[in-house]
Amino acid sequence: MSVAGGLHLSFERAVKVGCQTMQIFTKSNRQWNAKPITEEDVAAWQKARAANPVWPVLTHDSYLINLASPNPEIWEKSVAAFIDELARSAMLDIPYLVTHAGAHMSSGEQAGIQRLADTLNRVFRESEASEKVMILLETNAGQDTAIGYKFEHWGEVLAKLDKPERVGICFDTCHVFAAGYDLTTLESYSQTMADFDKYIGLDKLKAFHANDSKKGLGCRVDRHEAIGQGAMGLEPFRFLMNDPRFADIPKVLETPKGPDGVEDIENLAQLRNLVGTVIL
Repeated sequence: MSVAGGLHLSFERAVKVGCQTMQIFTKSNRQWNAKPITEEDVAAWQKARAANPVWPVLTHDSYLINLASPNPEIWEKSVAAFIDELARSAMLDIPYLVTHAGAHMSSGEQAGIQRLADTLNRVFRESEASEKVMILLETNAGQDTAIGYKFEHWGEVLAKLDKPERVGICFDTCHVFAAGYDLTTLESYSQTMADFDKYIGLDKLKAFHANDSKKGLGCRVDRHEAIGQGAMGLEPFRFLMNDPRFADIPKVLETPKGPDGVEDIENLAQLRNLVGTVIL
């Protein structure tokens, strides 16, 4: 949800299109530096939160951050920026910060997994906010040298953490499908969720990004599409919206949108219309 003009205005915009939960950026997602959050910003945010039913809220960190980078300069910069993102979320009492796992940059997947785990352990030591804000590692499509496109990657990372209870997973439907996990039949959907439980644990699944995919199964290309209009179709979302295990887990859209929010209204309606259309 857009925060143009002030973070607190995202609540009004979310209510306008019918959201019950939302995801925001607390700073530009394409820049390292961020304008500080002031006491006035916090007060306006808390007032808007109290006046609106939208909750929980997720934040997403900057796309520039690479917590698995083998480049010492980029890594240090990423760690500092990520710790700042956590602090900003904590100031607003936001419970979840979503981040991409990062890319190993040709150092190898195992090196990237170890680097990410080392980074998170460092963040736990250096950030008080990491005790207040849960870090959600987002499933990746596997584009270029990104890690996190296999559920096994997350299991390995979690096993290496000093405080695994401070980390959860954000399940992006487009990314999982693009990575090669089929969701289009009840059998394949059930198998994918069983694999997630096997390697990670369903208790670690804390949020969904509900997105269709412009590209096909296993393409390893991250391109989002409107619900039911991409290669996935409606069936994966029918299963998701009727799965009682995930009824209370926040689900946010990252589908293409225009300036007036009509697309969000249409995609939300599409998802809600699927509720009750199948019994799992």
